[in-house]
Amino acid sequence: MSDVLARLSEVDDCWNRIGIRGDKRCERLPEHVHCRNCPVYAAAAKRILDRLPPQADTHEHSAADTAAAQAAQARLSSLLVFRLQGEWLGLPTKALDEVASTRAILTLPHRRDPAVLGVTNVRGTLTVCVSLARLLGLDTMAADTGRERPAAARMLIFGGAGRAVVLPVDEVEGIHSVDLDALEGLPATVAGASLKYSRGMARCGARSVGVLDENLLMQALERSLA
Repeated sequence: MSDVLARLSEVDDCWNRIGIRGDKRCERLPEHVHCRNCPVYAAAAKRILDRLPPQADTHEHSAADTAAAQAAQARLSSLLVFRLQGEWLGLPTKALDEVASTRAILTLPHRRDPAVLGVTNVRGTLTVCVSLARLLGLDTMAADTGRERPAAARMLIFGGAGRAVVLPVDEVEGIHSVDLDALEGLPATVAGASLKYSRGMARCGARSVGVLDENLLMQALERSLA
């Protein structure tokens, strides 16, 4: 066992020092949002697995316990947690193309829907930018194109090829694994559009996060763009 620990100690666990579990000084963190998305983390995980001998896995679980654990893991989905105004919300990562840094928004004349902010450049393609805060009724006063966005602000590229929409958010917290079929009910204080497009509440660390229904949200966005 001491030999195994010695070999594992050779792996630099930077995520515990300067990453998401440390002081968050890592220069890669703004780009990758969470250490789990970083190639350095993936490479370290591979080195750890390479250093573990086959007999190191000596868990004494019964076959039933193992099957139950595997079934529970299979039910989990990745959820990107982000902040709009004072609300923490989440979207399944499968509905997102990427998390991008903020960039200029070119306003469009004669906008019929105030939630449509304009267009922005995404990998060389002008893509419609929509205020999710306005769509959910969280931001009725602030002008998204005029106010200075916080340093932690990001843009979510939502939807697939040919349907992509840019959604500015105030902060991205990271990715969590949740069971979307076992969400908590929404509190009675939630009302309006936020309730209409939500699937329920999930516990992500110490936060209660409103999980948005990606299908209902896409339908609302398409109506805004029609």
